[in-house]
Amino acid sequence: MDSFKKIPGQEENDVSTDSEDILHVNGGKPLNGAIKVRGAKNFVSKAMVAALLAPGTSVLKNVPEIRDVHVVSDLLRLHGVNVNVDGEKGVVTIDATHVKLASVADVDTLSGSSRIPILFSGPLLHRLGEAFIPALGGCAIGGRPIDFHLDTLRKLGATVDKEHKDGIHITAPNGLTGAKIHLPYPSVGATEQTLLAAVLAEGKTELSGAAIEPEIMDLVAVLQKMGAIISVDVDRTFRIEGVKELKGFTHTSLTDRIEAASWASAALATRGDIFVKGATQPEMMTFLNVFRKVGGEFDVTDKGIRFWHPGGDLKPVAIETDVHPGFMTDWQQPLVVALTQANGLSIVHETVYENRFGFTKPLVQMGATIQLYRECLGSLPCRFQQRNYKHSAVIFGPTPLTGRDIDVPDLRGGFSHLIAALAAKGPSNVHGISLIDRGYADFRGKLRQLGADID
Repeated sequence: MDSFKKIPGQEENDVSTDSEDILHVNGGKPLNGAIKVRGAKNFVSKAMVAALLAPGTSVLKNVPEIRDVHVVSDLLRLHGVNVNVDGEKGVVTIDATHVKLASVADVDTLSGSSRIPILFSGPLLHRLGEAFIPALGGCAIGGRPIDFHLDTLRKLGATVDKEHKDGIHITAPNGLTGAKIHLPYPSVGATEQTLLAAVLAEGKTELSGAAIEPEIMDLVAVLQKMGAIISVDVDRTFRIEGVKELKGFTHTSLTDRIEAASWASAALATRGDIFVKGATQPEMMTFLNVFRKVGGEFDVTDKGIRFWHPGGDLKPVAIETDVHPGFMTDWQQPLVVALTQANGLSIVHETVYENRFGFTKPLVQMGATIQLYRECLGSLPCRFQQRNYKHSAVIFGPTPLTGRDIDVPDLRGGFSHLIAALAAKGPSNVHGISLIDRGYADFRGKLRQLGADID
């Protein structure tokens, strides 16, 4: 049985009551202290899906207590998989010996919870010869079409029926066969889809234009432990030699670099001092460079990274988000809150998601000076050039922030609003905070550990 703590606002039907879904914040107080960050949200859920590829038992360690883990656990159980979650130890044990096709009605109950179900396609095709994918959920931060996923599956030999009334029915009665696949954009999801589908496909698969994020490389490590043969070239090309069978794995997840950077930004915005236990330097080098340019201080130790505001003025910066090893799109939203307190003009050019700046409106209402532009305010080639998307932001500071009522728009934007409320003078009511549980484990408890005045 699951021993994860009940997440406030998460009832059996995943609908939260109003009182549970509002956090009252009295801001203006520096966050000081130590908190611990566990495994990466963007890896753990994918490794759990990978366990479907092999009959037998897999063990995943350093698992965070987040809602996405519950969603994937439930999806696996619907497919006949035995899942045991030890939340206190952060260990998930998955026995995928017996796999069955879940009923459409059951899968549909979890359809809006995340985008994970699409990644079940490859493993289910290998184990059962067919898969059903319901309507997908996730954060409304821009277009994340599944066409790349479906094109990949078709090239590997699957038949995709998009006319199914409740979702997408995918079949491969004769199995999957290796193919040459090129991604027009280094999509993380499509790269994961190809890896999960190609490892048991007959023959060789060449995937070019792939994403190479640390979470993907950790997934490759898991697949290699299971018996897969995957090589990686420096030009974003994966070469996968299909094998006949895989076995279970035991693996410890890499730390969540997004959560670690979010707490670092919170330290900067509130003029605080936070030691993030578990944070590691290699995956965060690009963020650490920008953090230092802004004027933040950090100290890397064997046990984690300490982030703090050294006093004085923060400095403005110009940054552009990009796929790894560039500045991660999930890092920019929390950092923008800190940039409202920098002395001068900062520029952020978002090149990954076209609608990621929707979260800035409440910041402006709190007193920030932020202007959005359709033009590319940067040097990187951008897919959104000459398109009607406000994907560049100019932030002028420092501007004092004042508390107010805020509605959480999405996972990362929601945590950014929480940072703003903590940095602002006066009380704020942050509505819809249960959405933050998708990616930030026990964030309320961590805020209390850091001395935040919340209720």
